[in-house]
Amino acid sequence: MKKVPGQIMLNEIPLSDAEFLESYNKNIPEGYPKVSLKILERFKEAHTSLFKANGSWSLDQHRKRMIDWLPQNI
Repeated sequence: MKKVPGQIMLNEIPLSDAEFLESYNKNIPEGYPKVSLKILERFKEAHTSLFKANGSWSLDQHRKRMIDWLPQNI
């Protein structure tokens, strides 16, 4: 899918902690660990540079990093 200049893609939309949590847990492969708000807070503390702008999440920027980080940090 090509990006139209000035258009925000769905995976780039800023999400609150609760919105990211719901989307992440809903779309994670079966058998993979789910996350909680406490885990999201720990991720934010470990990756402060990813949240400089406004502290919001985006699927594009954070989902893959969470998947990689989670198994060693639960």
